[in-house]
Amino acid sequence: MQDSLQKFMFEHAGVRGELVEISNTWQQILSRQNYPQAVKTILGELTAASALLSANLKFDGTMIMQIHGDGPLKLLVVECNDKLHIRATAKLAPDAVISDDATLADLIHAHGQGRFVITLDPNDKLPGQQAYQGIVPIDGDSIAVIIENYMMRSEQLDTKLWLAADDTVARGMLLQKLPKHGGIESTVEDEAEAWNRAVVLGSTLKQDELLTTDIETLLHRLFWEETIRVFEPQHPEFHCNCTREKVGDMLRMLGETEINTAVEELGKLDIHCDFCGKHYGFDKVDCAQLFVANTLVEATSIVSQSKH
Repeated sequence: MQDSLQKFMFEHAGVRGELVEISNTWQQILSRQNYPQAVKTILGELTAASALLSANLKFDGTMIMQIHGDGPLKLLVVECNDKLHIRATAKLAPDAVISDDATLADLIHAHGQGRFVITLDPNDKLPGQQAYQGIVPIDGDSIAVIIENYMMRSEQLDTKLWLAADDTVARGMLLQKLPKHGGIESTVEDEAEAWNRAVVLGSTLKQDELLTTDIETLLHRLFWEETIRVFEPQHPEFHCNCTREKVGDMLRMLGETEINTAVEELGKLDIHCDFCGKHYGFDKVDCAQLFVANTLVEATSIVSQSKH
């Protein structure tokens, strides 16, 4: 069974929605790390949310959602691109002891310094173009509320999210109010009423129901009185885009002096990808080549041309 994301729209209201079920991808993410139960829950919710938000973006690139914590959970990262390729990881404090019933505030906002970051990173940047990044304090007691508040503050979009995750699956539903709906005359009051009705219907969804009920059944159960247009489903999947070249670029950014010092102390550098677990080893020769790479490429090119 493929993971699935189903878009839908209310025919007679300026409201769009999505339901997502992530199981295979979620199992691959969890297979890389042994997270405490409370961490699995919020990382799964953030993973479902990343798919829901990415599916509405009309750009060729990657959305990166990060939560920087000031408690035992130091970092949550989920990346999702325009093809719904997803990877995710979490970093805990070295001495972290996390109970199963730890709250979001306990984990990431213990001292009021937690931050939520969304980065939109285009694949083909123009010269001098930087990735767009929005950074806000943690505002809410759940992943859903934090993102809803971010969307209202940063994008001026009324957004409602329902998220849930366990050891097996990460699921979510999104409803979003559209500024206008094409060709239909309506007043501000009409649009507000339609939005409020959709939210009331969506709010009948219970967390256990979200975790255990398939998308088609949920759509019918929640909105059977509405006229809903359903689109072709999309299929999220796990994908890590780490490469030896990218790891080399990261090491090069640290600087030749620091890298040489580290190699002298350790003998070689062992880098593990936090997302997929892949190992990359760099010995003294590998590290030296990082800083003469351009020379080597040019020399190789000259030799190659001389053979013809």
